[in-house]
Amino acid sequence: MRIDLRGLRITWLGHATFRIDTPKDVTLIIDPWVMGNPACPPKERAVKRADLLLCTHGHFDHIGDAVAIAKQHDSQVVGIFELCNWMQSKGVGRIAAMNKGGTQKVGNISITMVHADHSCGILDDGKIIYGGEACGYVLEFDNGVKLYHAGDTNVFGDMALIRELYAPEIAMLPIGDHFTMGPREAAHACRLLQARTVIPMHFGTFPMLSGTPGALRKLIEDTGIEVLELKPGETVG
Repeated sequence: MRIDLRGLRITWLGHATFRIDTPKDVTLIIDPWVMGNPACPPKERAVKRADLLLCTHGHFDHIGDAVAIAKQHDSQVVGIFELCNWMQSKGVGRIAAMNKGGTQKVGNISITMVHADHSCGILDDGKIIYGGEACGYVLEFDNGVKLYHAGDTNVFGDMALIRELYAPEIAMLPIGDHFTMGPREAAHACRLLQARTVIPMHFGTFPMLSGTPGALRKLIEDTGIEVLELKPGETVG
């Protein structure tokens, strides 16, 4: 990996789920779909620690285990206002609700919520209920590393604003197609964001998520952007 993570450890747990361990001994999980995630290695499905959960939206493949993990570990849950209130209604004790354009400091991590172009309905007792809007996050750690997790999204022009305002060094982008952007759209997102390293996600979990890191790499080989292809359970840093 070309970026110096300065003590951070990033583990891809499959699909859109990442665990990040910081040098200050904080463990956060983005889009906590772990126990029910078919792409997550069996050895990773027993969550040992989760100080902080970040949820990009309310679809099952992003918050499927959020309530259970938050209750087990007394995790603080960050999400859009409506999603956090739903979590609270399910017995989650600690929420840190926010909305797009806002920034909050949770511990020593600065969290900015940004736009995502996607839907957001929560499956609750067999019905789809409103869960606010889908979002992405820009995280700035106290060691200076800036990371963008796009959530589920299509490419949108204001990714250029994310670059101008926050300049993330690392971008986690969905590439699977069908429910999110595929490699063609993700390649355009890479050009808008100009992050030095891109970590593909949200591909291969199900047959219809057919986009591949190799296809993305081929489309941006003229840019110098690194496509870091992780296997589920693999850690960098």
